[in-house]
Amino acid sequence: IHLATENEQYLSSLSEQAGCFKETRTVEFIFLLSEKWHLDESARYQAVELLERFMIKQVEQICKTSGENVRSREQGQGSSWSALKDQIYDTFVLRLVSCIQLASKLSVHYNIVNSDTALKFLQSLKYSYTKQELLESELAVLKSLHFQINVSTPLAYVELLLEVLGHNGCLLPAKPLHQMCMQLLDFSYLRRDSIYDTLLKITIENSTPSKLQVAKFLTVKEDFMLLAVGIISTGVFILNPGHWKQVVEHLNCITGITSQSILEFSYAVLKHIVGSTTP
Repeated sequence: IHLATENEQYLSSLSEQAGCFKETRTVEFIFLLSEKWHLDESARYQAVELLERFMIKQVEQICKTSGENVRSREQGQGSSWSALKDQIYDTFVLRLVSCIQLASKLSVHYNIVNSDTALKFLQSLKYSYTKQELLESELAVLKSLHFQINVSTPLAYVELLLEVLGHNGCLLPAKPLHQMCMQLLDFSYLRRDSIYDTLLKITIENSTPSKLQVAKFLTVKEDFMLLAVGIISTGVFILNPGHWKQVVEHLNCITGITSQSILEFSYAVLKHIVGSTTP
């Protein structure tokens, strides 16, 4: 109930830029770096979500500042939009590393990425940041997010729903299903845009969605509960298709998400796993 409420609150106050910083190269960078530093799954998903939220705040601040700059230029003052944009570009990798560091500190049972480790990596990319600048970057992220960095990730939704399914009597192979869900969640993050593009076209039954339909679909793309039920449904279909219908019915009862929506999400994921040419 707590996760469902949190999900609804997040969706009700969604930024128009939501999802802009979850593009494949960024997510892959975070996943590979988290793997290099031996972080657990929850840390890497949390790092993605922290970076997303922080960058959106930065973009909103730029938009606000650029409006002020327009007025300043009219009065013969001020720095330009391009200077602000360059500042974001120049510090992006630093902010990404800071988000991974913060995520690692929230995952108390695993490795914490300390300043020396982070600096060594940044130096290998020819950045010349100091330890002080690294600490200031972490603080910038914390302040921008008002120190609310312990955000829920889709992984938390998947794991809790798997527990509820087990409690409700769904006789599923827990460990193999959990491992499959982890792989599918990784895949859905790395192929996010193409999967949701397919889902949108299925939902509206049209291969050329309008701008308004794309805009309204944003809440679907950011719905962690839908993502979690879709991932579990797909995992069960791959591992144990005989139990699939029963699991979908259970997920519908637990979350209120319709069986049709769960089916469509699973189809969209499977379509990209097996390839678009497969019937």
